[in-house]
Amino acid sequence: MHERSSVGELAERLRQEMDRYPQGGKLPSSRSLVERFRVSPVTVSRALAQLSAEGLVVTRPGAGAFRARPRTPATRDGDTSWQEVALSADGAADLVPRTVDASGVTVCLAAPPPGVLEFNGGYLHPSLQPERAMAAALARAGRRPGAWGRPPLEGLPELREWFARGIGGGVTAAEVLVAAGGQTALATALRALAPPGAPVLVESPTYPGMLALARAAGLRPVPVPVDPDGVRPRLLADAFRASGARVFVCQPLFQNPTGAVLAPDRRAEVLRIAREAGAFVVEDDFVRRLVHTDAGPLPRPLAADDVDGVVVHVGSLTKATSPSLRVGALAARGPVLERLRAIQVVDTFFVPRPLQEAALELVGSPAWPRHLRALSAELTARRTAMTTGLRLRLPELGLPHVPSGGYHLWLRLPDGTDEAALTAAALRAGVALTPGRPYFSAEPPAPHVRLSFAAVSGTADISEGLRRLRTACDEIF
Repeated sequence: MHERSSVGELAERLRQEMDRYPQGGKLPSSRSLVERFRVSPVTVSRALAQLSAEGLVVTRPGAGAFRARPRTPATRDGDTSWQEVALSADGAADLVPRTVDASGVTVCLAAPPPGVLEFNGGYLHPSLQPERAMAAALARAGRRPGAWGRPPLEGLPELREWFARGIGGGVTAAEVLVAAGGQTALATALRALAPPGAPVLVESPTYPGMLALARAAGLRPVPVPVDPDGVRPRLLADAFRASGARVFVCQPLFQNPTGAVLAPDRRAEVLRIAREAGAFVVEDDFVRRLVHTDAGPLPRPLAADDVDGVVVHVGSLTKATSPSLRVGALAARGPVLERLRAIQVVDTFFVPRPLQEAALELVGSPAWPRHLRALSAELTARRTAMTTGLRLRLPELGLPHVPSGGYHLWLRLPDGTDEAALTAAALRAGVALTPGRPYFSAEPPAPHVRLSFAAVSGTADISEGLRRLRTACDEIF
C-alpha cells in the first residue's frame, strides 16, 4: 500500500479510538503502534502529526503523544464584517477590481475526495515522479559546503548556466534569474512589464493560473484565439492595434489547454508583430520536458531566436519532477532584466539555496536522462490509452487535436452542454474533470473540458475513469 494511504488509514483508526483515552491521557507508544498496525515508524509519525494538526493530539518530545484537552472557547465571536469596507475602499477608482479569483487554479491543485479518479490534476502522479532520484539529490545537496548559506540573489551560477544551455540561441547565464517555480516567474514578469490597469494579450483559451495572476496584478486580459498551429498572427496584430497592449503571454510548445505547437512559419511572425508594436512576449515554456516519444525534434524556445530582447522566457523543473520542486527560471535581454531582478528580490529575496543545490544535483545525475526517457514513454502510453478510450466510449466528445507532448487533452462538448452540470455528474460518478470556462478570458465559443492523463496511477485508472465519465455523460446528454 502506498505510504500516503497508510498514513490516512492509521490516522482514521486512531481518531476512532480517541475516546478510549482521557483528556490529557497518554496514547500508546510509537513502537506499540508500529507493531499493532504493522506499519512503518514513518507512517506512525506522520499520522500523529496529522492528528496534532487537527488539534486532537499533543506530542511532547521524549514523552510521547497525548490526547489534547478541549480548547478554551473564545470569550466572544469576532466580527470581521469591517474588512468588506477596508478591502473595497476607493474601489470605484480601480481600473480593474482588486478581488482575486483563484478558482481556476484551485480546481487543478485541490486533491479530489477519496475514491475519485483525478482527471483534473496538473502534476505528475507520484508513480511518475523521480522520488528516489530527488531524495538522493536532496541528501547530497545538504552535504555540499555552504549549502545552507545565502545564495546569490540571481541564483546559483551553475544552475543559471544549466537553464541557459536549455534555452540555447546564445542565451547566457548572466541573462537568467532562478525563480521559485513557473507561477512565481510569471507573476514577476507581469508585474515588471505592465502597470495596473494595462491590457495584456493572452491566448484564448489559456492557462487559468496566468489569467488569475494578470487580474490580481490589476491587468486586463485581452484574448487572441489559437488554432492547432498556435496563436493566429493576423489576430495578434489586430489585438495589439486595438488594445494598445505592450505584453503578449503565450505557450508556444504544447499549449495549455489545446496542446498546440506554434507552427514554424508563425514563430518569426509573432516576434516581428510584437517588435513592431513595441511589446514584450512572455514565453511560458512550461512542459518542454514532458515530450512524447512520437513528437520528433522539438522547436527551440522563442527566446533562442530573439536577438532584440522581445522575449521574456519562463521555464521550470516542476512539471517534470514534483509540485514541491519549485525551481524555475526567468531569462531576458536588455534593461528589463534588471527590473525583473529588482521585483524578484523585493518579493522573495531569493530561492532557498538547498532547493537550488538539490535541483543541480538532480539534473546533473545519470538518473535525470533516465527519468525523462521513462516519463516520455509512460506519457505516450497514457495519451494513447485515453485517446483510444475516448473514441470508443465517448465519440460525441470532440478531440480536435492530439498533442505529442504535455499531460492533458482538450475536448469540445456537444453544443448546449452545461459544463458545470457535467462536471458535477462526473464527480458523482467518481471522476474529477476540469471545466473549460476558466480557460477563457471572455465568453467561450463553445463548451469544453480538459482531461489530464498524468495525475492517475496508470492506464487502468484511465480506462475506469472513462467508464465513469460515460455514466456522467449518459446522465447529462
